[in-house]
Amino acid sequence: MPGCCMASIRSTSRPWRAASAWRSRICAGKRKVPRLPALSRTSVSLRSWYKRLRRRRIHVADGDWAEALARTPCAQALPDRERRRLRELAGQFLASKRFEGTAGFEIDASVRAVVAAKACLPVLHLGLDFYAGWSDIVVYPGDFRVHDEYMDEAGVVHRETRDLCGQSLSQGPMVLSWAAIEEESESIDRDLVIHECAHKLDVLNGPADGFPPLHAGMSARAWSDVFTKAYERFGEQVEQDDETGLDPYGASDPAEFFAVASETFFTAPGLIRDDFPDVYAQLARFYRLDTYALLGDVG
Repeated sequence: MPGCCMASIRSTSRPWRAASAWRSRICAGKRKVPRLPALSRTSVSLRSWYKRLRRRRIHVADGDWAEALARTPCAQALPDRERRRLRELAGQFLASKRFEGTAGFEIDASVRAVVAAKACLPVLHLGLDFYAGWSDIVVYPGDFRVHDEYMDEAGVVHRETRDLCGQSLSQGPMVLSWAAIEEESESIDRDLVIHECAHKLDVLNGPADGFPPLHAGMSARAWSDVFTKAYERFGEQVEQDDETGLDPYGASDPAEFFAVASETFFTAPGLIRDDFPDVYAQLARFYRLDTYALLGDVG
């Protein structure tokens, strides 16, 4: 199955087993709870422009919205008030992002609504400011091929060609396979859009490493300890070919573990709540949502 790619990790390292990314965040007290980066005069201007743009919204037709909810069970399970908020947020999201179909794929209102509903679910209680800094969404009809270049920990540069179903470019577009989105109905714990959006949240405060900007009151040490232990245990399970609730792709590196955990949190929360209850608790605090209360044990 084609995977996804978070481009911001190419120049640092390839999938690794040691969870040093989280440990380094709390080492010797050099870094406290990650926050959104301080804004320069230019970035303040861009942020002001983004807020003005965000006040605009595109109306999502009833039929398109119904289809978007049908493809996003967690959104459909929201209380009426939060579902209305999600629809409003989706309209603002559509006004601030540009969609481009490629390789013959045509973008229509239904495609926009589905992607917007899924993308706005993780930021329902965070706000669209968490998606500032990028504006383009590219959609292929199916999986797409990329030529990848990365440097390993020994400083050796590797080049390879890979088939992907999703890609998040740091400060660049989010790239999606529509075929992969359509096939999600066959897997209860898959959501490509949410997976890629988790990468977008991850890079708000630096390279993709599974450590997004935490809210006031959240402990960086607790996040690091919880995710480090879970990632290492999950990696051991995958290496031993044990049956796992989470997608084994999450063992690739800490950034993918965070993205897969987030994806599962919004699709089949019982899987992560049962296997990694402490990870579930941290995600519930970060996303400010108890998805298990909405969905229970799916499947």
